[in-house]
Amino acid sequence: MLKSLCLAALMLISVLVGMQLANDGIHKMKGYDDPNFQNAVSLNETDSNLSATFLGNDISSHDLEAKKKKLEEINAYNFFSSMGKKMSEGISAASQKIVDSIAD
Repeated sequence: MLKSLCLAALMLISVLVGMQLANDGIHKMKGYDDPNFQNAVSLNETDSNLSATFLGNDISSHDLEAKKKKLEEINAYNFFSSMGKKMSEGISAASQKIVDSIAD
């Protein structure tokens, strides 16, 4: 599983690097700087704020915090999550009873 996660992370990084190289190649091929072309990924760091631009969309830590608060406010009920919790509690209780009965 660790190998799969590392491979997926490597592929993601490779795609981002490839997009940046393609963008640089377009700039070189055109011969002049066109303001319509943007970098695939750029990071901007100020004194207390870190912001990123991914494919022309601005992403900041404030956006992520707002989305997190919105998700917490929604407090959506997930049927599969609750069923999984109930199943795990039931299996744990059953296995505990089996272990107790064997130990006695």
